[in-house]
Amino acid sequence: MNSSKKEVRKIKSCRICGSKELIDVINLGNQPTPNGFLKKKDLSKKEKKYPLAVSFCTNCSLMQLKYLVDPKIMFKNYLYIPSSSKTRLEHFRNLAETVRKLVKLDQNSLVIDIGSNDGSLLLCFKNLGTKILGIDPAENLVKVANLNGVETVKGYFNLNLSKKVRQKYKRAKAILATNVIAHIQNLHEVILGAEALMEDDAIFVMQFPYLLDLIEKNLFDTIYHEHLSYFSLKSLMYLAKDSKLEIFNIEKNDLDGGSIRVYWKKKINKKQKLNEKTIKSILDTEEKYGLYNKKTYSNFAKRVEKLKTDTLVRLKGLKRKKKNIVGYGAAAKANVLINYFGINNRTIDYMVDSTPYKQGLFTPGSHIPIYSEDRIYETKPDYVLIFAWNFSKEIIEKNKRYQKEGGKFILVEPNFQLI
Repeated sequence: MNSSKKEVRKIKSCRICGSKELIDVINLGNQPTPNGFLKKKDLSKKEKKYPLAVSFCTNCSLMQLKYLVDPKIMFKNYLYIPSSSKTRLEHFRNLAETVRKLVKLDQNSLVIDIGSNDGSLLLCFKNLGTKILGIDPAENLVKVANLNGVETVKGYFNLNLSKKVRQKYKRAKAILATNVIAHIQNLHEVILGAEALMEDDAIFVMQFPYLLDLIEKNLFDTIYHEHLSYFSLKSLMYLAKDSKLEIFNIEKNDLDGGSIRVYWKKKINKKQKLNEKTIKSILDTEEKYGLYNKKTYSNFAKRVEKLKTDTLVRLKGLKRKKKNIVGYGAAAKANVLINYFGINNRTIDYMVDSTPYKQGLFTPGSHIPIYSEDRIYETKPDYVLIFAWNFSKEIIEKNKRYQKEGGKFILVEPNFQLI
């Protein structure tokens, strides 16, 4: 069942610069929302599917979804929980320590996290002795966070909510937005809201998967309905143009296949020095790679199509040999790949996932059952396809016994490989 006009709309201009000079990059077809997991009783019902395609702005170099799905459909109940990953929790602890040193947090400092999920990141700041506050639109996660001792406000972050939070609480010494900025339609409202909520010497820290890594490593499965934007640094410089905030530093890391952490401050704040050398270096790298060039994106689409063909040939070959294949990690990216490739429960016997909320459910579109990780040792499949490739090292290390007993892992991106 396809979506209605009320639930999805086509964009006509770039959400950062307003340009209408948008070119098509890749079309991944009509897909269910990637976190729309199903209960057994829902399998016989028709699922709604929404167009999934991206465009590239030739003016500011923002890659963005061509069609927008009503966020209420995607975020009413959200099933991604960061506390299920040791890798991400360690990253959160390091981020908290970095921010503490940068702005000299103390017991009177308020740290606010936009898109705070279950409160995992804020708990790291709480352990450092600071005051904390979460903001998240997902009703189920707000309940979980509050039960975890992380006071959380339910809502979508914008200037209006920012003013309400400032009135009820106070201005923040640090505002965080990790893996959430890509979910937000009105980016200028985020900047205005952050500016209104920041102390004059505060910082605003964004982190998200980096467009250059997505293109270079064929990470097409990170394109999904929740991710409205795919940022280059050039696109963020456009976002900062008419703002009272400015970017003062950038850091790159390997999280989620390659991410960048962007540090913002008020222009009147002279405590934080502007790292012009790093900013210029990253902009130069983007231009040298061709990140602002149309051909780069057409080549990306061709590589993804070849990856799809090659992967299906290899998987069908294994099935002809009567091999059992299961999936590891029922993440949103898994569902994008599965639905775009046309994989179903005849190819992948079942999925395993460490998130208890997902166990007992079925993947959207493909209807593959999801179990706990113990299932692998109960059924001893020939192959485990790691869909959660961003945690592949952690997964392989955790399951050495499976390999010792003769099992093999499969990774699809950037190219099909057996481990």
